[in-house]
Amino acid sequence: MSQYKVDFYKEADGKKPLGTFIKSLDIRMKAKVVASLSLLEEYGNMAREPLSKHLEDGIFELRVIESKNIVRILYFFDCDRIIIATNGFIKTTNKTPRSEISLAKQRRDIYFSRKEASKNEWPTTVKRWINAESRI
Repeated sequence: MSQYKVDFYKEADGKKPLGTFIKSLDIRMKAKVVASLSLLEEYGNMAREPLSKHLEDGIFELRVIESKNIVRILYFFDCDRIIIATNGFIKTTNKTPRSEISLAKQRRDIYFSRKEASKNEWPTTVKRWINAESRI
């Protein structure tokens, strides 16, 4: 059983861009990505190179190689052993593009903003109770 759980970042409309990216990969690379995500769930913050590498500011990359093709998936850690995978790309240069790191940071900021906002919302059952009480 995995000690960590990998979730994909979800846009406001419910779409998961990383899922779309993974679906676009050829079948062999897709299989390697899924296997690597499974290893990440097993090792979590203990994952090291060549599987995972810390880039900067709490953003990590999952490193996947199949033949001459290289895929990177960027992610960060949330509490309670949750890993949020934000974006993926096919690597064509020696360094991870700044634009990909910036996108991961932006999605991390949005993720934590939404999480904080949801803490401040009243649960639906409480809202119904308040509405029922106000009609009496």
